[in-house]
Amino acid sequence: MATTTHAADPSFGERLRTGFGLLGPRHPRHTLTVEQADALSLPIGDDGVVVGVDTEGRPAVLGVNRPTPYDIALIGGLWTAQVLALRAAATGARVAVETGRAQAWMPMVHAMGGGQNGLAVYDVGRVPPQGASAGTPVLVVRDCGMRPPRGRVASAPWQSVLTLLPYLSPVAPRLMRQARLVGVQRVSPDEAAEIGRVIGLPRPEIESLPSLPDGVTLWCTDRDRQYVMTQATDPEVGLLGVARRMD
Repeated sequence: MATTTHAADPSFGERLRTGFGLLGPRHPRHTLTVEQADALSLPIGDDGVVVGVDTEGRPAVLGVNRPTPYDIALIGGLWTAQVLALRAAATGARVAVETGRAQAWMPMVHAMGGGQNGLAVYDVGRVPPQGASAGTPVLVVRDCGMRPPRGRVASAPWQSVLTLLPYLSPVAPRLMRQARLVGVQRVSPDEAAEIGRVIGLPRPEIESLPSLPDGVTLWCTDRDRQYVMTQATDPEVGLLGVARRMD
């Protein structure tokens, strides 16, 4: 029986070297008409963290892994910031927490393998350069109290910074104006009025802020506003407890 070799095929070696010599299974192409594409409601964009559900029960996704600097200001509770940190780490991002209350974050560090699996805690002002890249994006969480100092590690390509403020403070207006995304949880009527003035909230949103339930955040950009309910998974409840505004 005659055997067939590829020695006589001068293109075979080149195809194999470049990776085109190994042909896998073939599948039909998946195509949509324009009308079908318009019906899609999936969140299409960069990688993100599911922060909860919106008022219609649809997943709300926060894109933290970005090729451009991205600053987030959250006026709210530690619980929400910790859930976001856990979920960001679950997407493959490294999370660096700058905090003056390390004891509040250490249970998360221990649960994730002692800081070797994507989450590390540093004292205020001691966060080293993170070396963020497209392959290893970073989320820096600044939990530094009412008057956080200017951070040594700023937002950069593939490195987002989330600054947590438990309540409105003298530095909050500056941080909110600098941020590309602002999250607001339950605050007092006076705080709500000031926040509304700084970021231009309509009166209905301002009036809603003092009565927001635990776990609900009003996320605001320059062009959009969305109420989101963060619902903890069973492992998150076991580690962090139930949603709460106060800590």
